[in-house]
Amino acid sequence: MEENHKPATSSSFKKGDDKEESSEVEKPEKETKSEQPQSQDIDDKEKEERAGIKHTLQKSYDDIETFLSKLENDAEAPDIPDFVHKYVDLVEKKLSKHEPLFHDDGSFLKVVDQISRLYKHLSDSDKAPLINRIGQIQQQAMCYLEDEFRSLLEEPDLKQEVVADQHGEDQSTLDQSKEESNFSGYSYQVIPKLNKIVKEMIFGGYESECCEAYMVTRRNIIDETLNKLGYEKISIDEAQKMQWEALEKNIPPWIKAFKQCTKVYFSNECRLVETVFSGYPSLSTNLFSNIVRGVFLQLLNFVEAVATIKRSTEKLFKFLDIYDTLRDNLSSLDGVLPKWAEELRNEMTTTRCRIGEMAIFIFCDLENAIKSDTEKTPVPGGAVHPLTRYTMNYLKYACDEYKETIEKVFKDHSKIERANSTNKPRSYEGDSEKNKYDDENQSPFVGQVLRILDLLDSALEAKSKLYKDIALSCIFMMNNGRYMLQKIKSSAEIHQAMKDTWCRKTSSDLRNYHQTYKRETWMKLLGCLNVEGLNVNGKVVKPVLKERFKSFNAMFDDIHRTQSLWVVNDKQLQSELRVSISAIVIPAYRSFLARFSGYLDPGRQTEKYIKFQPEDIETFIDDLFDGNSGSMSRKKP
Repeated sequence: MEENHKPATSSSFKKGDDKEESSEVEKPEKETKSEQPQSQDIDDKEKEERAGIKHTLQKSYDDIETFLSKLENDAEAPDIPDFVHKYVDLVEKKLSKHEPLFHDDGSFLKVVDQISRLYKHLSDSDKAPLINRIGQIQQQAMCYLEDEFRSLLEEPDLKQEVVADQHGEDQSTLDQSKEESNFSGYSYQVIPKLNKIVKEMIFGGYESECCEAYMVTRRNIIDETLNKLGYEKISIDEAQKMQWEALEKNIPPWIKAFKQCTKVYFSNECRLVETVFSGYPSLSTNLFSNIVRGVFLQLLNFVEAVATIKRSTEKLFKFLDIYDTLRDNLSSLDGVLPKWAEELRNEMTTTRCRIGEMAIFIFCDLENAIKSDTEKTPVPGGAVHPLTRYTMNYLKYACDEYKETIEKVFKDHSKIERANSTNKPRSYEGDSEKNKYDDENQSPFVGQVLRILDLLDSALEAKSKLYKDIALSCIFMMNNGRYMLQKIKSSAEIHQAMKDTWCRKTSSDLRNYHQTYKRETWMKLLGCLNVEGLNVNGKVVKPVLKERFKSFNAMFDDIHRTQSLWVVNDKQLQSELRVSISAIVIPAYRSFLARFSGYLDPGRQTEKYIKFQPEDIETFIDDLFDGNSGSMSRKKP
């Protein structure tokens, strides 16, 4: 459009006549009383002139319509009567004052329609000056329409419902209004106006301007709507420079925006464009395609950006959230996008596959996290290793919250998983006894979990050798094995996946560690209560007896002092250990004491060599595995 024909904005249409006129009449610097009546006369004259133009335009409408009928029906164009020139003059004068033609009664569109028809049917005549004038008037009128079109689109109008409610409108009327406006965000009065403007602009040859105005405005509105959901555009370059914590915060808004677009916005946008461009199916299809394609690719670009960042295990669950969103909303998208949107479907599938592949790589990286933990400092007290806590909580959360999704991802991309994890767990190798849970029908995901558990078990076994005390290494393995076992049993999903095989094997290992612990500690203590060598020729040798009591006291004191510092956090395991220790030590000590204490002289000898009563032993055993400094202060009187 030529710049010299650019009209005033549509807001100027809505100014009152008096206010508009007052702005056009230039007031003198010093206004006297004698000049005020003259100004009033000008206002009245202008109002009369406007009224006259309006009346004349309305009166000329039928004449012009009759003339247009002749132009449309006669093979030869009739002579142009004078009232056509006058009509053009009136319309031009009206537009030059930046006023709407007949306000909101629809007459403006009728006049524009007449101007467009005049220009169309006279374009082949020899009336060049008149044709040029009509063309310029039409261009100016179309500029007004385009501005009004943008203005209506830029302000979704639901205010009328509030106003109606304040004025006590019938509730059924309000409900109907809301129902008709909900899908688009515009009131039911605005949609017909938009449609009429579309038809007039297209008829007048301004199709491209109309479509451009619609597409740009609606795209901006959708962008603003997504921004209100917290979604921000992030390019691949920006994503790669962002810290994960900052990028992670943008994922929930993206998920919300994607769901809203596929389930609500796109379908509403489709209905809106089909309604506004009713009668022009090809245009509405192209507009919807361009608008949706731009928004959709923008949303997918965010996912592509996330997929390019450096992977690490803590990012897995956000990747799975994205994967779930893409997978679950594909059906919603199918209901909205027609056949021409095959490209978008393919883009979405490709992006989903890329996220799925990344999720598998991240999950399999848990193996690398275990292998890379080369810490050589043993955990104090044989407690649960941080690696065990991290791995088991990671697996538990993955299975409890994402098992279905992860299994789906592994099923779709199992080749990637196998290529990334080449080391089979020990339980997959060797004889059939060790191969109990090698099931050809198990899912790739379960197989990966088993590999991770087996790798963790191997890592813990290596770390247990960092302890010089074999008994403490057994406590370490029991602590970690029990922690792993409890985590699996507490998760119905992962427990079901393991099919009890892993649990039975781990429980068996725990029993073996328990037996080794008792053998390395308490069975050695019982050696002090051995009766061999105490009797010589039927008599108890007191020095040997005293040495036995002395050795027992020293060893038990050392065990108590040392193992009180050891840690067993699992109360059940702690209780099992204490009960089993008591069952070994107390009966043997009680028997030995009852049999040989009488051979010591009462008084100082008894106090010197018999430091513990059976009840004291039980009390001190209850001190074990609390992680506290060992002390004999709790000895019973």
